[in-house]
Formats: sequence, C-alpha cells, structure tokens
Amino acid sequence: MGFDMGIYRGRKDSDNKVAMTMEEFKKWVLRDLDADQDGKITKDELAEAVRRRGEWFAGLKARKEMRSADSNRNGVVDDIEITNLAEFAQKHLGIMFIP
Repeated sequence: MGFDMGIYRGRKDSDNKVAMTMEEFKKWVLRDLDADQDGKITKDELAEAVRRRGEWFAGLKARKEMRSADSNRNGVVDDIEITNLAEFAQKHLGIMFIP
C-alpha cells in the first residue's frame, strides 16, 4: 500500500520510514495533505495526517506544529512555509529526507 497510512507510495528504509527528497515532500504535502487543495495546510489537515498514521494526541501535535511552522501567524502553512514541516514529518509521519 505504500506509506503506512496509505498516503505516500515511495522508497522505505529498514525502519519502515519513507525516504524522499525535500522537493518530493513539498509535492506530497500539497497533493495529499491539503484536503481542500487550496495550497495551504490547516491544523485540521495536519491532525488528520497524524491520525491516519495511528498516533495519539493528533490535535495537540498538530496545534503545536502549527505554532512552529506558521511563521507569519496566519493560521495556515502555505507553500513558502512547507519546509518548516520537515521536522514534524520526520517525527510524526515516518518520513526520512534524502539528498
């Protein structure tokens, strides 16, 4: 099925983490996490990704990450801020970045 929560099909390492480049990550975020396809990631869209991964406290984790990633404090992560989600993706979405 690809990525553990069925939202990314790609290379996996021995720890079952999906390996992708930052460019692939940006495309994946906009294609698969952005439910309403408005080019922005909301706290609810981020929480849904964590839920699909099977982690607990999805809303709390999403809220915390939004505070970190949303550098202009407009309530969403847009295409300029997507790279701010990289640490969150490694920690909670099972993604490993490759060059």
